[in-house]
Amino acid sequence: MLSTYITGFFILTVLELVLGIDNIIFISIASDRLPKNKQAFGRNVGLALAMLLRIALLFAINWIVSLENPIIALFGFGLSSRDLILLAGGIFLLYKTTVEIHDKMEGEEGGENGKQKPISLMNGIIQITLLNMVFSFDSILTAVGLVTDIHDINARNIIMIGSVIASMILMMIFSGAIANFVNKHPSIKMLALSFLMMIGILLVAEAFHVHVEKTYVYFAMTFSFVVELLNMRMRKKSQKKN
Repeated sequence: MLSTYITGFFILTVLELVLGIDNIIFISIASDRLPKNKQAFGRNVGLALAMLLRIALLFAINWIVSLENPIIALFGFGLSSRDLILLAGGIFLLYKTTVEIHDKMEGEEGGENGKQKPISLMNGIIQITLLNMVFSFDSILTAVGLVTDIHDINARNIIMIGSVIASMILMMIFSGAIANFVNKHPSIKMLALSFLMMIGILLVAEAFHVHVEKTYVYFAMTFSFVVELLNMRMRKKSQKKN
């Protein structure tokens, strides 16, 4: 019994980390627009809010399930409250990434000192919290589906809450290094923005009941990331030779 609980905790923690990749990338990019001395604070607040939100949603799982009941019809599709949340989140993510890409291109070519316009701490936290809400739905529903073999409700809740807390602590520890790496390398940042745009498209598609396995997206992103790392290494070698 204990081994089942430990295995369930480990699997859920890893799952939370994997499903949190898009979340941490968005937080890294959003926090880069904050004043330099507030970036770490903004990231940690964003992740802390994500943790509290996911724990709250775990206790409201029956409400989350009820959100899957259709409430309106749009373009021949019966859309539920969850679908509308995913649709709004997808559109917001597409808008945000498009603006970021545009600002990055304009900033590099004609912006003041090549810098993007900073945003306020409150603005950054609000953006991070809104996307956390959307990203949390899939995470929670998947987590609940994986622990259905644990019949003790109290043990199930402890395992799910523990995995959320553990994964968020790990994200807080490594978020600074990830953010610095993403924002230090323009090509990696553009790759990350493209990944977020892809996630936005998936959210919109899922709102209209078109399911695409995120595994394929993560594999494509990982492959692109590895290729870009090789390109960066080649560029460094070329610079040293010159």
